[in-house]
Amino acid sequence: MTPAATHTLVSLDDIRRAASVLQPVAVRTPLLRSYTLEEAVGVAVYLKPEMFQRSGSFKFRGAYTYVSRLAPRDRAHGLVAPSSGNHGQAVALAARLHGVAATIVMPTTATRAKVAGAERLGARVEFAGTTTAERLARAMEIVAATGAALVPPYDAADIIAGQGTAGLEIAEDMHALGVERYTVLVQVGGGGLSAGVSTAVKQVSPRARVVGVEPSGSPKLTRAREAGEPASIPANPSGLADGLLAVRVGDLPFEHHQAYVDGVVTVDDAKLVPAVRHLLDREKLVAEPSGAITVAALEGVDGVAGAPVVCVLSGGNVEWDGLQALFQR
Repeated sequence: MTPAATHTLVSLDDIRRAASVLQPVAVRTPLLRSYTLEEAVGVAVYLKPEMFQRSGSFKFRGAYTYVSRLAPRDRAHGLVAPSSGNHGQAVALAARLHGVAATIVMPTTATRAKVAGAERLGARVEFAGTTTAERLARAMEIVAATGAALVPPYDAADIIAGQGTAGLEIAEDMHALGVERYTVLVQVGGGGLSAGVSTAVKQVSPRARVVGVEPSGSPKLTRAREAGEPASIPANPSGLADGLLAVRVGDLPFEHHQAYVDGVVTVDDAKLVPAVRHLLDREKLVAEPSGAITVAALEGVDGVAGAPVVCVLSGGNVEWDGLQALFQR
């Protein structure tokens, strides 16, 4: 039995309100049918290309929703965000749109594309260690010193509601296609995206399944489900899916996972490069490894046969040099 929630879960109305906030500024990304993947797995496959979103990933949905709901006095001293890269770029853009400054605290292992992306959007970038905890600790120091507002990457209701708009779009588009039974594969990092997407999809389409996908070297949701609560795992700073290497699922996301996520699978790093390459060569989509992990997971998900599958492609913040290095591995 699913344990009772200790926090109020984000509702479908919360997600719809977030969609209204985002409507003037965000991209409603399409569902793209992949006939090449359909041939490989034997069911209809749809891709949700969040690399088309502003700032290059789904993260803009949650960051803008959160920042827009801060009181003007609370964001007057600027914004601070701990981030492996995509959240930072999203907060940088949200800050620019609200006319305030942003400081992004990234790991020393952050990719050049993600650092440059935040700087292009006007943010100041600092580096702190390699783990989520180290980035958060430095971000809190900046908050204490400057009065800036912290924008959390995943463990907040407004973040989950914003990310849930991607799931709402999936459910609405699948309904428009006349499909009510399908499987959604969605990335798990700290858990904001998977929490929001699963909440929206399961409430709009109760017959759908939602499966979380995480790197086998960072199985934080797998461990949490085994333990019945979020549990920390060893850091994996060398993992290819750099956006999914949180060492612990957030408390609030985990409660949504328990309510709405049907299962979780893990994917080895060795499968990520072929998935990125397939999306580039055959689908003409540029995805970072974190974004491509759902495609890499397609053949390993039980119960896919007989129902369409939606793969969330969470982001595409990788540039030419990064692709060359990835394909040379």
